[in-house]
Amino acid sequence: MADYAYINASPIIFLAQAGLLDMLRLVATEIRLTASVEQEIRKKLASDLAVKAVSDTRWFTRVLDPVIPPVIADWGLGAGESSVLAACLSNSKATAILDDLAARRCANTLDIPLTGTLGLVLKAKQCGFIPTAEPIIRALKHHGMYLSEKTISRALAMVGEV
Repeated sequence: MADYAYINASPIIFLAQAGLLDMLRLVATEIRLTASVEQEIRKKLASDLAVKAVSDTRWFTRVLDPVIPPVIADWGLGAGESSVLAACLSNSKATAILDDLAARRCANTLDIPLTGTLGLVLKAKQCGFIPTAEPIIRALKHHGMYLSEKTISRALAMVGEV
């Protein structure tokens, strides 16, 4: 488990919709929320589950946005993804939690440890936090998370559900 993780908006949005925000505690002892990520989420309607999650979850640690170095800025990512990656780049004990494919490629290029929403679900299954992964993965897909059937099948095989 990492000392701390910086999380982007989409994992918060998807986990809040599924009622599984506590799953984040399986990744790191401290979950940090950059100002850009919080601002992105708060642009939604006040009744949105992610907005409520950000407002009500007291164990998020709010942090200012770091300076975005050129090695990340050159990727042309959004402000949230860039702030998460820049924070992790400057903190070797941090993990990035993000779903965006381009951001994940940037993290891999820069050797930044990362996981995403799907990875969290698989870890939760492996740790016994949830009994089965498939219903949660299907719910995430239903709520708009892009997952191909091939990806779902591979993920379920990884946790012995196929």
